[in-house]
Amino acid sequence: MGNSAPRFEIHAGRLLCKGDWTARRLAGLPRQLRRQHWPGESLIIDLGGIERMDTSGAWVLEKLRRRLTAGGRRVLIEHASPETERLLLLARTKGLEREQLPPVPHMGALESLGRQTIASLRNAVGLLDFIGDAALAAARLLLHPGRIRWREIAHALGEAGHKALPIVGLLAFLLGIVITYQGGVQLRLYGASIFVADLVGLSMLRELAPIITAIIVAGRTGSAYTAQIGTMKVTEEIDALRSIGVAPLELLVLPKVAALLIALPLLTVYADFMGVLGGMVMANVQLDLSYTTFIDRLQDAVSVKSYLVGVGKAPVFAAVIAIIGCYQGFQVTGSAESVGRRTTISVVQSILAVIVIDALFSIAFSYLEI
Repeated sequence: MGNSAPRFEIHAGRLLCKGDWTARRLAGLPRQLRRQHWPGESLIIDLGGIERMDTSGAWVLEKLRRRLTAGGRRVLIEHASPETERLLLLARTKGLEREQLPPVPHMGALESLGRQTIASLRNAVGLLDFIGDAALAAARLLLHPGRIRWREIAHALGEAGHKALPIVGLLAFLLGIVITYQGGVQLRLYGASIFVADLVGLSMLRELAPIITAIIVAGRTGSAYTAQIGTMKVTEEIDALRSIGVAPLELLVLPKVAALLIALPLLTVYADFMGVLGGMVMANVQLDLSYTTFIDRLQDAVSVKSYLVGVGKAPVFAAVIAIIGCYQGFQVTGSAESVGRRTTISVVQSILAVIVIDALFSIAFSYLEI
């Protein structure tokens, strides 16, 4: 008993069910029943030949009964054992309960906008709260300098500083080449090739070098901060730090913020040099402008104030990138998927914040005539 394959036969308006109607043996039987042509206005399902049945087999018969009934046929079930009758009743009642479940409500555009607005406000409030906690932790460290973790700061400075030199230098150098090439073509038409030094110097030192460096650091270092803290959150290492009396902000956040406050201005100065160098090389190749002439014109075109404006933006960008990266790391909730999602959010928010702050700087400097 219970070892034969499920099968059925049709004779004179009667469906004879035989064999083992269980989940492990049904295989293609439901598909055969769906393809079967059912003549006549009534059908008798004879279950006398069934050796064993479970809920899967009962559900196959219940779906067949519903389909035929919906088509206007009368369906009767005969020779079902008491156990089979209970299974059929279970399939019928549970199926009806499933059909009677209310549909999932569709979220309208207005509701979706409201939910996104509330989520954004909560994120903004959480970020402000995080900034406040970090400021209090920094104040405590300043009152007790012996608790400052210099080793962690040095390690973070190495990760965010000299290891970023190749990518920052390469992009700044290529950017200087592109600016010189595009601007030099137009300036040469008016016999003003010498002013390419003004174009490269002011654009790189005042605007492009700080912002391109900040964007690179946001994608490289800010994302690393989020991934590191998020992974520690998933593995419950942060809870372990709290349990042994170590403040996570003092160990994981403040050293990173301090390191980036030091590294980003230095990287910006390096990007300034590489961008001007790229522009100078391209000016010599394309415009036959000697290095000496380029440097002399650069000294006249770029003032110390313009240079300090560009470098002065870097600490603000650094603080924003480090705070957002660390904050998103603490928002990770218990899965590797959450780490990836928060890392993406961290990079997007950091780059957006850098661009917005740079625009605000431009408006303020224009208003102050700096």
